[in-house]
Amino acid sequence: MPGLRTLALTVAVRGGAKWETEATSGWSHCLEHLVFKGAGDMGAREIVERIEAEGGSLNASTGYERTSFEVRALDGSLPLAMQVVSDLVFRPTLDSDEIEREKDVVAQEIAEAFDTPDDHVFEMAQTQAFRGQPLGRPILGSVKSLKPITRASISDWRARLYSPDRMVVAVSGAVNETELLALAERWFGDQTAAPAAEPEAPRFTGGDAALSRRIEQANIVFQLPAPAAGDPAYAAARLMTEILGGGMASRLFQSAREERGLAYAIDAYHEPYEDAGILGIYAGAAADRAVELAGVCAAELRALAETGPTAAELSRAKAVMNAGLWMSDESPSARANRAAAQVLLFGAPIPSDIMAERMLAQTAGDVRAAAALSLTGDMAATAVLGPRAAAPAGAAFREALFG
Repeated sequence: MPGLRTLALTVAVRGGAKWETEATSGWSHCLEHLVFKGAGDMGAREIVERIEAEGGSLNASTGYERTSFEVRALDGSLPLAMQVVSDLVFRPTLDSDEIEREKDVVAQEIAEAFDTPDDHVFEMAQTQAFRGQPLGRPILGSVKSLKPITRASISDWRARLYSPDRMVVAVSGAVNETELLALAERWFGDQTAAPAAEPEAPRFTGGDAALSRRIEQANIVFQLPAPAAGDPAYAAARLMTEILGGGMASRLFQSAREERGLAYAIDAYHEPYEDAGILGIYAGAAADRAVELAGVCAAELRALAETGPTAAELSRAKAVMNAGLWMSDESPSARANRAAAQVLLFGAPIPSDIMAERMLAQTAGDVRAAAALSLTGDMAATAVLGPRAAAPAGAAFREALFG
């Protein structure tokens, strides 16, 4: 884009924890750590020093369905960014001593997540939502599943996970298309694909989990089935989630916090996967108010499913989402990440005006139907972590919603 002084590179792979078995749980996340310990002719320190010497930043993340490497940098830094990320994904050193050290580091990360209630409660809910399936296992894996990793086994995992036939290179900002194509061919064009078997489609199972701890606040998550990323009801589900608990004007914030004082923090979210989705509610509340809070959450969701949003609610949600879309377009990093994800999901980027048009076309009936869809099947996944008095909140939510 003319006039821009920064660029963002995203190299995204359609691969992550969803491709793991119980025995290899956490291997994708561990691999993402390991490639930063050395790649190409660079040691761990030089990897980041090369990027930062030009004023850039380098990061990576592993999810259930995607692993992403991101560089944000100044104009002129694209050749270096492409070389460094190419080395990370295709030519990591994977030193045996570093592998053993990194297992210990990830074990600490696992322990930290367990010790952080508002992190661990989401893992508990996810396990209930997709019991016995890859989506139901923590992305970090476990100490047991990481223990067998060797240089040979993780090298084989890298070749299959970071296969170029499931990889997208996306750049936004101060970039020349001719230069980009030449660099992509140089650094990503000569790799051999190692096709991996498609994972089975996830099934939302539902269930309740409660863990008592001597902490001051109860951390609560309620989850229900929701549209997948490519579902025609996706846009309506996003609007419904915004109306339910997307901000300070949302139904849950107003009814649970402002009117009743039941929770300090409460919000709703929509997590779309390729072939499944989750509508979730998170709240932090006093233990003795948790059951009452569960009833309020269920009542607000059921009301949306039965009567839909008001005209004012729908207008606000559209305005918020439309503004968020166009504001994100002003960030090269957000554009590159979105383009990479859309190519992996749909085969091509979706122009922002098309996305806005789809969202603005949704009616109150569409939003009501999206809420009703989450109640189909009488399935919910609940997790409560905190004082013992809060434990019945999961069952109370289920009872209030489904009877």
